[in-house]
Formats: sequence, structure tokens, C-alpha cells
Amino acid sequence: MTDNDSNKKAARRSALRAMGALVLCFRAPQALAASVASTNANSASNLANNNSSAIVAVRVWPAPEYTRVTLESDKPLAARHFLTESPERLVIDIEGLELSPALRELLAKVRADDPYIAGVRVGQNTPRVVRVVLDLKQAVAPQIFTLAPAAPYQNRLVFDLFPKQETDPLLALIREKEAAEHEAAQSVQDALGELIGRIDKPPLPARPPLAAATVPPPSPPAVITPVPLPPVAAVIPALLAPRPLSSASSQIKLDRLIVIALDPGHGGEDPGAIGPTGLQEKDVVLAVALKLRDRLNSNPNIRVMMTRDADFFVPLQERVRKARRVQADLFVSIHADAFFTPKAKGASVFVLSDGAATSQAARWMANRENAADMVGGVNAAVNDVNVLKAMLDMSTTAQIKDSLKLGAEVLGQIGKVGNLHKRTVEQAGFAVLKAPDVPSILVETAFISNPEEEARLRDPNYREELVEALAIGIARYFAKNPPLARHRPLT
Repeated sequence: MTDNDSNKKAARRSALRAMGALVLCFRAPQALAASVASTNANSASNLANNNSSAIVAVRVWPAPEYTRVTLESDKPLAARHFLTESPERLVIDIEGLELSPALRELLAKVRADDPYIAGVRVGQNTPRVVRVVLDLKQAVAPQIFTLAPAAPYQNRLVFDLFPKQETDPLLALIREKEAAEHEAAQSVQDALGELIGRIDKPPLPARPPLAAATVPPPSPPAVITPVPLPPVAAVIPALLAPRPLSSASSQIKLDRLIVIALDPGHGGEDPGAIGPTGLQEKDVVLAVALKLRDRLNSNPNIRVMMTRDADFFVPLQERVRKARRVQADLFVSIHADAFFTPKAKGASVFVLSDGAATSQAARWMANRENAADMVGGVNAAVNDVNVLKAMLDMSTTAQIKDSLKLGAEVLGQIGKVGNLHKRTVEQAGFAVLKAPDVPSILVETAFISNPEEEARLRDPNYREELVEALAIGIARYFAKNPPLARHRPLT
């Protein structure tokens, strides 16, 4: 190989190296950009995963009035929803959420006797959107909203399933009274039928002679002729005879009916106060209220409307509205509160104040009870605070005066079965007592925060005594202050 050939090869190698370097120069920015894009995508993916919410708990609160589904999470959730017909379904898409075992627990939370939900399905609709499908038993008017952290809860996404058509509570009371009258009439019919059956039985046959030789022949058997009785239906008083419900007869019945609204405090998401051993206020007061309802309903002239008859949450404003819708003659809210010291003990009775609270403790308790809406979870979109304020403005001196009379009678009776925290009726700005035309009291049956009183509240015998005291106090109030006859329209 000549020197000239060697030089040519060396020059060719140098040119190739230069060209390679030039190609790398052109390709480097693209490779760098791809590398940066890949890194950014991974960072965004990690950031998205870090921003995803985690479900802390799921809860379902079924009730005849509405069913509430709550998803509690560590971060706020956003949701969209739509309804389908034939079949009835509610579809909710929840953003910023990954499917998790905690969320799948929702399937097991739905009870077979839920009035609104037949079943539930949960799936990952898109990478960061979970779809919840509720198969419905009836058409609903859903309210879906979020709640900021409050008390023991973190962020909550709430589905409230209300019936499309709200039932008339006044009509329900009428039908309840009709059913009670029908049952009483049927009992009378059954008793009279049994009596007539006994009279109509044929006489027992004569016993045969023991010995014909020694015993004289028997006398002819006496013949019992049944006494003719009027038909059973004619014996039953007309007042007890079942009759169809008509608007005219219902109106007459309502004018004779005393309607009492019983309000077991708290419920559902809001447990109320909790005793040293874990007894929850919402459970105690519901048990007492149900017993008191049965006790009062035993009087045919009284019917009780419960603001809640199961474990579900009712906003304070709604409790007032329910009492006014049935034109209640009385409103009795039952509680078992706690104080910041376990030494506090004794029952109390409160009525609304048109000014300052009568004591610092009364003001503290009113503030605590009024905070129940924050814990239980009120949909701010439909909770019109102006309505509640208007009710307070409408509250009359006469209403407070009647409430004080009722409170004094009840306080005097419950003082016979347990300790009293104060021997006079106290006053404070309780939101639940703001029905302007209904005498209203709030009864603190005991301090559940006191270990001794928590044990008494757990005792069925004490509850029975408490119920009897409340019933007697209410009866004594009506004896001295008969309810005025008034028109109770069905609408």
C-alpha cells in the first residue's frame, strides 16, 4: 500500500468521524426532549397519584324518609351524576379517585330492607374516575353535596336519596288513627263473637244411669233456648266502627286530635354526646322517645309525630318544619348531653329565650346543640338560614310563656325519678325550639358524660320511669291548658 493510499484512508476515517459527530449534534436535542418529556410524564403521573383521594370510610343510613350514603375521604371529592329510567338508576362519577377495597365495602353496606336502594355497583370508569351505580327501588330526587371536615369526620361526599313525592305527615297521622280505631273495633267484634259462640253451644248430654235397678229413671234434660241477640255490628258503638277515610270525616277527626311532636336529638352521622363506656346519645334518646310515643298513643285522642323514628340525621330546621306541618300542639326534644366536666349531673328542661341565656351553662349547651347540623351534615344548597332566622323573629311572647308552663310541669315530674341540674326551667337560643306557634321544650334527661348517669340511662327500668314522668308532665300541662279547637287543613 502506498503512502498516498494510506493518506486517503486516514482522510476518509476523519470525514466519517466528523459526519458522525454532526449527526449526533442534530439528534441530541430530540433525544434530550424525548428524555425530558418522559421524565415530565412520570412526574405528572406520580403527582396525579399523589393527588388521588383515599376513601376512609363508607356509610349507608336507610330510613323511610330518605337514605343517605356517605363517602368519607382524606381529600375533597368532586362528583357528577345523572338519573336513568326503566330501570330507575342513579349514576355518580367521582373524580380523583381510584377503586379500592374500602370503596368496595359500599356493596355490603346496603341492606335488603332499604326503601330506596336495591343494589350498588362500583367500577373504574376511566383511570381517575370511579363510577357508582345505585339500582333504585323507586324514583328519587337526589341531593349530592360535599361537606368540609367537622368533628370526627374528614371530607365527606354525601348522596341523599329523597322520594320524588313527599308523603303528607298529617295524612299519615289520620290513617294511623283510622287503623287504631279499626283494630279496636275488630277486638270488640272478636270478643262479642266469642261470647255468642259460647251461648250458642248445645247443652251437654245427660249422663246414662249408673244402675237401672237402684237409680230412678233420669229426668228429661233441660232444654236451653238461646236468647236472641242483636247482630254484632249493632252492638259496636258507631264511633268504633271502621269507616272509609273521607276528607270531611278526616277534618272532624283532626279537630279532636292532640298532636305531639317528639324529637329524639341527633341521629345518623351525628352521634351526639358519647358516654365514658361508649353509650351514644342518639341511641338513648331514640329508645326513650319510642317508648314515650307508645305511651302517649295509648290515649285515643293523642297522636305522636316523630321527627325521626330510626337512626338517621334530621337537620334542626327540618325538625321545626315537621312539627309545623302537622300543626303540633307541643314539641318535645329529648337529649342526654355532655359537659366538659364529668361531675356535671342531673336533668334539665330548656325553652327558647327571646334574649340572653339564663346561665352560662345554658348558653354553652345551646351552642353545642346548634352545632349538630355541622356534624350531621346539612346540604347548604337547600338549607335556607334566612327561613330559620325568620322563625326566630316570629317567635312570640305567648309561645315562650306556654313553653315555660309545659317545661315547669315536665321538670317537676322528672325531678321525682332522678337528680335535677337546675330546679327551674332555663332559657337559651336553641335552634330546634324556634317553631313560632308551637310550645316547645328541650329535655336533657341526664348527663351522659357522668359515669353514674350514663349507667342509669342504660338501665331499662330508669328509662321506663323517665317515660312515665314525661307523660305525666305532658298530661298535667294539657289538664291546665286545654288545646284550643282549631282548623287543621290537610294541605
